[in-house]
Amino acid sequence: MKILLGLLFLWLLSSEGNADHLEEQGKLKALRSFQFSCEQAMLPDTPSSSVHALRPADIKTVTAIGSLQRTPRSGVHHEDFLQSTGKSILEVSVETLAALISSFNPSVLHQSPLPGPKGATSDSQAIDLLHQAEEIVKLMKGNQMMDFQNDWKLITVFFNAEKPCSSCASTQLKNCILDNLEKLKAVLDFLYKKVPKAFVNLVDSTELTTSSLACQDYNSASNSGRNQCNYVDECSTLDDNILRWSYQDAWEKLLESEKYNQKDDFAVVLQPSFQERNLLLRPGRDGFITTSKTQVETLEEDYTIMAVGLWNNMMEPLGRKQPYDFTKMLQVRCPSQENPYLFTYRNSNYSSSLDTSNTKEISQERIYGTNIPCFDRSPSDTVPVSVHNLKPADIRVIAALGDSLTAGNGAASKPHHVLDVLTQYRGVSWSVGGNENISTVTTLANILREFNPSLMGYSTGTGKETTDNAALNQAVAGDRAEDVPAQVRRLVDRMKNDTRINLQTDWKLITLFIGGNDLCKFCKNPVHYSPENYTYNLQTALDILHREVPRAFVNLVTMFSIASLRELYASESNTCPKLLMRYLCPCVINPEDNSNEFKKLVYFNRRYQERTRQLAESGRYDATDDFTVVMQPFLMNVNMPKTQEGLPDSSYFAPDCFHFSQKSHSQAARALWNNMLQPLGEKTDNQKMEDEIVLKCPSEAEPFLRTYKNSNYTYPKQTPNYGSELLCEDRSPSSPPETSVHSLKPADVKIIAALGDSLTAGTGIASDNLLDLDTEYRGLSWSIGGDASLENVTTLPNIFREFNVTIMGYSTGTGSENDSNAFLNQAVPGAQAEHLPAQARNLLRLMKTDPRIDFSADWKLITVHIGGNDLCNYCKDPDHYSAVNFVRRIQETLDILHKQVPKALVSLVEVMDLLPLRQLFMDTQVQCPTYMADYLCSCVLTGEENSPNLTMVREATRAYQLGVWRLVESGRYDTHENFTVVIQPFLQNPKIPLGQDGHPDVSYFSPDCFHPSQKGHSQLAKALWNAVLQPVGQKADSFDFMADIVLDCPTQNKPFLRTYKNSNYTYPPVEPTNEPIENWGSDLSCSEQTPSSHVPTSVHELQPADIKVIGALGDSLTTAVGAKTTDKQTDWRGLSWSIGGDGTLETQTTLPNILKKFNPNLFGFSTGSSKETAGFNVAERGATARNMSAQARDLVELMRSSSKINFKEDWKLITVLIGGNDLCQYCLNKETYSAQKYVKHLQDTLDIFYEELPRVFVNMVEILEISGLRQIAASSSGCTLTAKNVCPCFLNPEEKSSELQEIKRVNRDFQAEALQLINSGRYEEREDFAVVMQPFFRNTLLPLDSNGKPDLSFFAADCFHFSVRGYAEMAMALWNNMLEPVGEKQTYNNFTHDRSKLKCPNPEKPFFSTLRNSGFRNSDLNLEKTELSVPYWAVIVAAVAGVLVGSLLVWLVSGRRAKRHQHKTDTEKDIKTTSL
Repeated sequence: MKILLGLLFLWLLSSEGNADHLEEQGKLKALRSFQFSCEQAMLPDTPSSSVHALRPADIKTVTAIGSLQRTPRSGVHHEDFLQSTGKSILEVSVETLAALISSFNPSVLHQSPLPGPKGATSDSQAIDLLHQAEEIVKLMKGNQMMDFQNDWKLITVFFNAEKPCSSCASTQLKNCILDNLEKLKAVLDFLYKKVPKAFVNLVDSTELTTSSLACQDYNSASNSGRNQCNYVDECSTLDDNILRWSYQDAWEKLLESEKYNQKDDFAVVLQPSFQERNLLLRPGRDGFITTSKTQVETLEEDYTIMAVGLWNNMMEPLGRKQPYDFTKMLQVRCPSQENPYLFTYRNSNYSSSLDTSNTKEISQERIYGTNIPCFDRSPSDTVPVSVHNLKPADIRVIAALGDSLTAGNGAASKPHHVLDVLTQYRGVSWSVGGNENISTVTTLANILREFNPSLMGYSTGTGKETTDNAALNQAVAGDRAEDVPAQVRRLVDRMKNDTRINLQTDWKLITLFIGGNDLCKFCKNPVHYSPENYTYNLQTALDILHREVPRAFVNLVTMFSIASLRELYASESNTCPKLLMRYLCPCVINPEDNSNEFKKLVYFNRRYQERTRQLAESGRYDATDDFTVVMQPFLMNVNMPKTQEGLPDSSYFAPDCFHFSQKSHSQAARALWNNMLQPLGEKTDNQKMEDEIVLKCPSEAEPFLRTYKNSNYTYPKQTPNYGSELLCEDRSPSSPPETSVHSLKPADVKIIAALGDSLTAGTGIASDNLLDLDTEYRGLSWSIGGDASLENVTTLPNIFREFNVTIMGYSTGTGSENDSNAFLNQAVPGAQAEHLPAQARNLLRLMKTDPRIDFSADWKLITVHIGGNDLCNYCKDPDHYSAVNFVRRIQETLDILHKQVPKALVSLVEVMDLLPLRQLFMDTQVQCPTYMADYLCSCVLTGEENSPNLTMVREATRAYQLGVWRLVESGRYDTHENFTVVIQPFLQNPKIPLGQDGHPDVSYFSPDCFHPSQKGHSQLAKALWNAVLQPVGQKADSFDFMADIVLDCPTQNKPFLRTYKNSNYTYPPVEPTNEPIENWGSDLSCSEQTPSSHVPTSVHELQPADIKVIGALGDSLTTAVGAKTTDKQTDWRGLSWSIGGDGTLETQTTLPNILKKFNPNLFGFSTGSSKETAGFNVAERGATARNMSAQARDLVELMRSSSKINFKEDWKLITVLIGGNDLCQYCLNKETYSAQKYVKHLQDTLDIFYEELPRVFVNMVEILEISGLRQIAASSSGCTLTAKNVCPCFLNPEEKSSELQEIKRVNRDFQAEALQLINSGRYEEREDFAVVMQPFFRNTLLPLDSNGKPDLSFFAADCFHFSVRGYAEMAMALWNNMLEPVGEKQTYNNFTHDRSKLKCPNPEKPFFSTLRNSGFRNSDLNLEKTELSVPYWAVIVAAVAGVLVGSLLVWLVSGRRAKRHQHKTDTEKDIKTTSL
């Protein structure tokens, strides 16, 4: 039986101890968040007799002891904070563990832990802990509810490892550990002797402190006798981590020794510690100064997570336990059927970490000398003045900068002596150590001493960088790239202050190696440790050297591939301290294989290397002849050294398996020396550390340390030229000016423009880092950029400028599409096909309003490219991104251009096949941010090669391409001589560029490896130019980034931009498609569609074209739930009758699509089905009238904050329809859903608009009589079943029942009182505000099919919401109502499909009708003229759509009986209907 977690809380209220307090405080709320589904076990007949077979059900008592005070240096005591919250980690741990055990043994007791004394220092914690142990034993012995001798006890001991130590040296720290260990042993010895039947968890609670372990500033009297650390930062993170591990290691060895394993009823198990430090101060915490409820609850949640992690590890055998942190919610583990007990060292079959490995490791030789085979060791005849003529013997001073790898941490430590890694063996450091001589110690300094015995600056012995023997080895353990400038400063000062060094004349060799600590921490703050910041810090350091240190040769050693450390960590053939490795380098060790985190690590590592190379080869440090920086790449592609058995060889590493052993230091010194003698361009970049490395000698021809100059090496151009040469002789325009697009010469084009996405917007073209990827380099864009000239920037406009220097429209510089320098580049990053029509309208507006453009006379070339983002999202929503929708959106765009842009050739670049781009993200040798694949283009760049998603995208790509071909070759855009559309198909089959090594060449791409770089854009521009000159039917359908593309010239016999006609191309017959023949669009051809001559100030003179902004409030009818018959749940906001903007009026009738005929720049309509594209449609499914004021406020704020509209000046049209949900739920709460409340909510809503929105016309759509739903429901058994749940107050009552009569009356009250509000004059005082009741639903006639049954084609699949057809009818009726004078408005809806039903504004009075412009004053229209009888209401069931998701239509009777009768008569002539 599955145990519900709620039962645990019932146990808490009945258990011993603090039941009342638990109930009062609501303890363990966080535990409810955990999944716990263990099978309930039967209580054992007899408890286990052995602790090694102890089951959770055997445990009778749970308790804990621990000392968790904060150190004095942290300022606030942890216990003080915990007491202020009313709980402690001990309490939460005991309660959580007891609650979990209660599912196995409901009678388990929890013995509340004792509070420790406030203010105790960690020096007294062991004494306090022993006291707690004594007291808890007394309490358990005195507890009448337990049998102390026979009941099994679970005791958790939290022990804080903090200890003030005299210094950071390893010997003193070792004494600290032993001292601590003895005090812990006293506590465990007491429990071992005094407590029978006990399972003891030992947990390191050090992570709950904020201070450093190894170095603390204690000033209390109790510490006065100790030597104190001089300052807080004296000890590095390395010291801290090693001490943490050392405590863990000491405890583990103590427990493995079987000291506490002698009895069968007692066991102590060391449980893994937390990974996260500074619990109370980690991100998202406010510290522990305040104790707000939120903070307290969050802290309890953390403690609960910790306790669950402890429980889970109790279920895991030794050797498989995992550390845990507070960042992830854990799933509670259950005892396994095979091993249903708590794990101890004995029942885990655990082998001690002291056991030697069966796999042979190469032992560390203690002598690492080398022979120098060079005979010529002489210096130059005279001291050289050029760094490019520098011989090894000319070097007088050696120095080094870096981190612990240069400081020599652990370099000469004995195997397994982890604590000794804190010792900095600077004398054997690879790049600067000078212990002994080359015969016993191989270092770069000792090699150079063989050439110049007077060498100065090398370090000897051990110690920190501040010691005298460190000399010019100024590397600091734990330092990162940001710390190197400070090291340089100290180094320069030391050289200046050393009287033995002549700073001006002595030649200096300085080696810089840094980056390991940056990569180990990068995942904590990727921006801070970005490759850009890394190289910026290197540059800052090198700049100081360049500026202040003459005569210097700088070795810039490239960071190695740090991910190889994972092999050592994962190997089971060594005795590496795995926990310590996680401490030292979590960002490298912790990520899962092939995870995004791991891919990000590899990317950052490679970018560190690449940007280091770029910095060295920038020429920045070659301005003078006496200074240079040379990159030494021998570590760049180094692999983990292996044993003869092919396993990672830990003998190359210090005992922590992170730092180099002397064996590696020797090899690194040899490899660095050889690198220095290898010419640039020929340097080794993949040194095998396990190979024998023979020292090279300077060559006779070039006996110098190699630089770019003496290597005859040319640095790659930092700013390459991407210009082109155009060899066309005839660059003249047509004479006389050409009138046909089919005879258009390049020089005839005067205007150039472009639409599209980030490719055309220029995203990342000139970016050199990921942080710059939001920059749009529009001036470099392939199809529309106009920066510089063709001589150095190849773009389509720059080519055309060679024919016509006055061409306009191209973009320059950087910025968005709204910036003036973007000009006619209206592409938007992230745009999809559905956004293209809006871009076309913006382009149209810009061309019409720019005084430099003669819109009617100038020839225009418009490049359109879209589709990449559609394909990238295709697998997420294949319906939305279907080929049908894609082509429809392209058609809408081209229709706009075709209809409204004279003299234009539209170059439609075919959608690109994105699948080849996968090579960039699949090839592990390429420096691409593979971790960004999901963000950039998840449907293409992720997944297996033959996955369903890729198959879908592959098919969609071809369908997109085929659909666009069919559209263009239909002849739709060849109806007159001054316009055509030509497809340019060269991106149909792109070929990814490959380097000489066979791997993708990323130089053609921006740092994200997805957008092209300027190099790629140049190639695209050339291909596009050639495509426009190629005849239709003979155009290239492939594109090779690496091809040597020569710019073509127009042919002599046909010097035109090629079209189907001048190519003598005949369009093939259009194949039939599967698209439906009919749609629910409309035709509207009004003679006057222009706005008022000046923006009206009165709402009573408002014309359709004056509307700039549209919005809507309501329920599911306005969110358009179920508009598509195949989907009953999605909000198809783009199809909403009053606010949807999907498609065009020709394909879908909606109010915005009608208004777009008058104002193509209408803003605010919804598109698609996402809330992100809802625009100003704030309707929500399920809404009632009381939600309207909140929606109104949301809408006002959206409009006020929008940068796309002029809040004060733009005219706004808002449609409100609500009430269906109120009526359907009236019988459930008559007070809440009364007519009075309904109208009061409407009034509150309109008051908000009246008080806060300027220039508004509000459509209040009348709610219909919902009783008509009963007829629809009765037409189908499926409808009946759903309807009664959706609208019980209308559908459940019996016919002629009093309940039914009452709800009908309330329905009429809703209508009457709403009309009274609208006509009350309350909203008549402002000249720029009007509310008009639109009554088209008042006398709705139910449409019938040929069999006389309700025609369900007007309704969604649920029989309540409208279908696309129904919404189209509502939109037509609303539009017509808006144009009809008040008092003469149509009060029924004619549900027939007729594309010509839409009315045009009256030429004599082309305004939206209001009370005033209809000839009514407030006193003229009152309710006495309104008849409230309902002779023939046929309420359409769709109205009840409001039931499920919101209200429906607001109804009110304000028509005249004679007109209503006439409407009914007219309608019955047209359609077969029934009246209710």
